[in-house]
Amino acid sequence: MRAVLFSCVAALALACTLSAQSPVPVIVPAATPAAESAKGPAAAPDNAASLQTALKMLQEMKAANEETLRKQAATLALLDELEKAAEQIKIYTKRS
Repeated sequence: MRAVLFSCVAALALACTLSAQSPVPVIVPAATPAAESAKGPAAAPDNAASLQTALKMLQEMKAANEETLRKQAATLALLDELEKAAEQIKIYTKRS
């Protein structure tokens, strides 16, 4: 019985001292082909019309972002009011 127990303990000790295999590195391909990244930055548009179009698009994006921020601020204020109301309810239920 002792021999079996000793061999089990020895096998367990040997298994604990063995080093685990190192993981194989995973290489993830780039999202864009390498040929495009080698070209360098894109040239700035020289055309005044395209600049005006880009400016208009950016202004629309800014307006949309400001509207989103306004809605988020209103929602945050509402959540704060709900949290205060919940705390008051907790206080009143503890008193009863």
